[in-house]
Amino acid sequence: MHPDKKSPLWTMGGAVLIALLAPFIMPMNIATEILIFGIFAASTNLLLGVSGLYSFGQAAFFGIGGYVAGYCFAQGGIPLGAGLLLAVLAGASVAGLVGAISIRRTGIYFMMLTFAFNQMIYYIAYSWSSVTGGEDGLTGIERPGIAIPGLGVFDISQDANFYVLAAVLFLASLLFLYRLTHSPLGLVLEAAKHNPRRTASIGYSVYKVQVYAFVVSGALAGLAGGLYSMLYRIMPIDAISWHNSASVVFMVVIGGMGNILGPVFGAAIFIWLQGLLSLTWARWPLLFGLFIIVAVLFFRGGVVELLTRIRMYVSKQKGSA
Repeated sequence: MHPDKKSPLWTMGGAVLIALLAPFIMPMNIATEILIFGIFAASTNLLLGVSGLYSFGQAAFFGIGGYVAGYCFAQGGIPLGAGLLLAVLAGASVAGLVGAISIRRTGIYFMMLTFAFNQMIYYIAYSWSSVTGGEDGLTGIERPGIAIPGLGVFDISQDANFYVLAAVLFLASLLFLYRLTHSPLGLVLEAAKHNPRRTASIGYSVYKVQVYAFVVSGALAGLAGGLYSMLYRIMPIDAISWHNSASVVFMVVIGGMGNILGPVFGAAIFIWLQGLLSLTWARWPLLFGLFIIVAVLFFRGGVVELLTRIRMYVSKQKGSA
């Protein structure tokens, strides 16, 4: 049993601890990026770990959210809440369409459909340079302030303040996903993952709940993309490529599928290792690939499994002492 299934306090307490400690143990921008990709990875886990839908097109929703929010904030005059809401709606809408078509197939055909949609959307973004900036990316993105009645404007152009915004949305997203996965809908998704025919035979529409999971996952991916566009004030074309889809799948696998905090750990390890190894050796992907292989072969439950093993070992040692 995963820790987050035992108590919501354990899960959210761990998320709060990550949000509080991250900016004190690493550069602010890296800590913010980890929270943003934590949202992205957790939303992907809703499909991979909870629903059993192995999508390789999640970067499309992340990128669409980033471009929509980035375009709004580059033009100016659009409030922060409105821009992020449009990013969420754009990600959810496209995910709903992709999911409605892709879910009609299973296995490798489903994965290839999601991959194909990702490539199509990438090509549209690449070609529509008047809006997206093409291969140069969308630049000139601003961080609009947040007007708080009676308190003035919360200036998120400062990195520390922007981190606070990202942390609040990070915690809200994880809480929402926790409530969703432990709701009747989440139980139906879990049941459909293990036995879709039996789930359908007792009266549930597997197709509808899986499309809903796609919509929710796309909405949160769009939110993460919108925040990412503001982090470095640019939305690069690489963010919407299939490489980013593969990266977020690696994050989920490294952290542990089916667990709320697992993908967040995976995002933190992926981003930290990527930065560390790239400074150590020019051919760092070889080392990173080796790390992925070891993790998959020996810790199929990811970081969560490793932590569980350590906890059980410590408990055993205490019991035998």
